[in-house]
Amino acid sequence: MTPTDTPNKSLSRFQVMLMAVAAGISVANIYYNQPILKDLSLTFGCTEAQAGLTSMLAQIGYGLGLFFITPLGDKVNKKSLIVNLLMLLFLSLLLMIFASSILQVWVLSVLIGILSVAVQVILPMAAGLDSVNRGKTVGTIFTGILIGILAARVFSGAIAEWLTWRWVYGFSAMAVLAVTILLKTYLPEVETPFKGSYLKLLGSALGMLPRYPLLRKVALIGAFQFGIFCSFWTTLTFHLSGEPFNFHTDTIGLFGLVAIAGALMAPLFGKQSDRGNTNRVQLYAIAMMIGAVLLMLFLGQSVIMLVAAVLLLDIGAQAMQVTNVALVYTLDESSHSRINTIYMTTFFTGGALGTFVGLLCWQAGGWLWVTLQMLTWAVMILLILMGFRTKKH
Repeated sequence: MTPTDTPNKSLSRFQVMLMAVAAGISVANIYYNQPILKDLSLTFGCTEAQAGLTSMLAQIGYGLGLFFITPLGDKVNKKSLIVNLLMLLFLSLLLMIFASSILQVWVLSVLIGILSVAVQVILPMAAGLDSVNRGKTVGTIFTGILIGILAARVFSGAIAEWLTWRWVYGFSAMAVLAVTILLKTYLPEVETPFKGSYLKLLGSALGMLPRYPLLRKVALIGAFQFGIFCSFWTTLTFHLSGEPFNFHTDTIGLFGLVAIAGALMAPLFGKQSDRGNTNRVQLYAIAMMIGAVLLMLFLGQSVIMLVAAVLLLDIGAQAMQVTNVALVYTLDESSHSRINTIYMTTFFTGGALGTFVGLLCWQAGGWLWVTLQMLTWAVMILLILMGFRTKKH
């Protein structure tokens, strides 16, 4: 039996791990730019704010891909969609190596963001193939995603310091090509339930919002949560490169190693979701995030306290995200890609907005304003959680 003959309703451990690795390699491309923003501003003679737009544009591109491309996972062959997106991503990364202006970097960042949504076809595909241990499987895939997001900063910072930032995209292109070949070989074929037109598909995706109150709730929470996450990681580069730290790019990237510890807890939170402990996990998660922001606010000039804050923030964000994703995949198995489209589009819109607002706060009031903004968004999540619980009970 060939790899592609794998039954549609099951995934082997190897396939789950392959999908997790592929998801991480794919999504990492949105975040390689964060530790090298200073390098981009020096290379192209632009301001820090102009270089910082690179992060926002990559996230905007990802949001566009989420809305216009990922619903196709319910209409076309998921395996073919994933492979084609990754091949186009490979070509875009090759073009980034030769970018000669910040404008070209901006355009290619949008394109890379759009094509990196292959990860959001992988995730619902995995969820649809394992209804018994869905939370655990989603947690494993999301571990790959979060490790990709966080390790991207370590990898990018180190490569840019010892070689140049262009090598970051060269190595990434090779990794994308490798996982594309493996996915082509080992992913199972999955039938798609939607038979209507593309426009009807998009309309059907939008129809998920009024249909499911739970989707509206977790999408809004996800937007605020990822906004905090992106605001922090974008401005942390500037915070650590200035006084009193004056860290180099490779040192800044090492902060991602601390956050990876939180990513490794994804399957644990997924198991808790499978057991129905979602409300408790969400409240613990937001408590950790608020604690992390308070550490940054009052003790943000201490490296030790920043390390502790990074660990708390990422464990909290990780717990919230895995729980939210597991929740939305309980709504309608035949519409996983469209439900995922609405949730993740809102999620990454929040991330882009968080990046933008974080940069504005950095320019206006430095680290103090950034942490106050993050605290405000974290309190909003808590209010949504408490309000929803009150309304429900």
